[in-house]
Amino acid sequence: MNQPITQKKLRRSRSVLAALSALFALPFCIVPAVSAASGEIATLEQRVTDLKRELAEAERDLDAALAAEAMPDVQAEPVSTEISAVEEEVSDDIRFGPVTVGGAMRVNYILGDYEGGSPGPSRGSDGGNFELDTFRVNMSLDQGPLIGKLEYRWYNGYNFIHTGWVGYQFDDDSQLQAGVTRVPFGAGPYGVSQSWFFDQHYYVGLSDDADLGFKYVTELGIWNFDFAYFISSEGDWNGASNDSARYGYDAVKWRSGLDENGNFIAAPVNGYSERNQLNARVIHGFRDGATSTDLGLSLQYGQLDGRRVDDGHHWAASVHMVNQIGNIKLASQITRYAFDIDDDNPLGTDELVPMGAYDFAWPVAADAWLPAVSLSYTYNTPHIGWLDYIVPYIEYSNIVKTVDDFNDSALVTVGAAWANRGWYIYSELAYSNGNYFVGDEGDDYVNIFEGVGDFGVNGNNRWNYRLNINFGYYF
Repeated sequence: MNQPITQKKLRRSRSVLAALSALFALPFCIVPAVSAASGEIATLEQRVTDLKRELAEAERDLDAALAAEAMPDVQAEPVSTEISAVEEEVSDDIRFGPVTVGGAMRVNYILGDYEGGSPGPSRGSDGGNFELDTFRVNMSLDQGPLIGKLEYRWYNGYNFIHTGWVGYQFDDDSQLQAGVTRVPFGAGPYGVSQSWFFDQHYYVGLSDDADLGFKYVTELGIWNFDFAYFISSEGDWNGASNDSARYGYDAVKWRSGLDENGNFIAAPVNGYSERNQLNARVIHGFRDGATSTDLGLSLQYGQLDGRRVDDGHHWAASVHMVNQIGNIKLASQITRYAFDIDDDNPLGTDELVPMGAYDFAWPVAADAWLPAVSLSYTYNTPHIGWLDYIVPYIEYSNIVKTVDDFNDSALVTVGAAWANRGWYIYSELAYSNGNYFVGDEGDDYVNIFEGVGDFGVNGNNRWNYRLNINFGYYF
């Protein structure tokens, strides 16, 4: 694994060059004085040859050192495993013995081409609006081989755990984690995305999701492996919903059904709980100087414990790749997922499954393909005092549903992330015809089959945009 070149090493290389240059010039000063001595001339000629060779080698070493110093440190590190991934942006550490405490405070500015709606999340209208995004507390444990992480988040009206686990780190840096830990699926902790919105994998529970169970993470040379067993989802925490006060999207229980016209009606608690889920992920890393490729495969299978519905199961499979060329990062992923459920349920269909997060549940297409791709560039700004670096990006993802009557749900995000010490700011424009957080103009939240542009039926197939600026301070 490459290490950054220090200034001390550069100064040493420059000193070698200076010394060798002086020695190289010295023979030309003394050759006239020894011209009568042919043996000495031959010796000096050989010395000149040796000095030329040493000078050329020193020049090559210096060029290599300067080139290595100009490359960002992240290029040499694997981008796909949780062992090496940077999971939080933290500016200053607060330590209590082996425990490090941090957190974040974030607010959003929202401006969309639609009016705000209910019962959905807050959305911008004419002139836009500011709203609290989240306040969170992070804790990490590092006590010899004992390690752990905790992250808890508060939002307006609800709060929940994000991750909370303890583990053991072995001598080979392998880890065994137990608790609410990230599900190993996809190209990285956040899928292929670097945006505030994420890509559509997140909204069907296939990126940045955490469940309750055990996970083993290890590296064998250029191979990275993750194996996990999850007893259940992270569960419902504090909120007004029946089962959706949680961070990551899961199949959930709710109090809704449909009449014969597709209109929502009140119903007894029904739906699903995730149980006994197995995950496996393998990533093969290729390294060639400033270029790297991480090619991976992810598999997931789990049971669905039904409430007033028959039990079912779900599965997902994904191929993903992350290419790093200097400061350029290209991430791509294609996934197939399916929820195998019975149509004898209050929705009256096996083509939709209730999924919930952020204290709100909504039906999602039960069977779909999901391609996603993102392109970003990390631009370091040492010449700008108030800015450490900027990352412009563009992302595309789409829920391509297998049911012919369902429209696809695409999301395009263009933006940039700005970093300055503890500040991390997202500025982005999202454009979508089926993302729950982007657009609701003309949506009818009563009739699911005809009026709603969301992850499931996407009946209106209407495109909306949302300008979002997230101001976050991480400590």
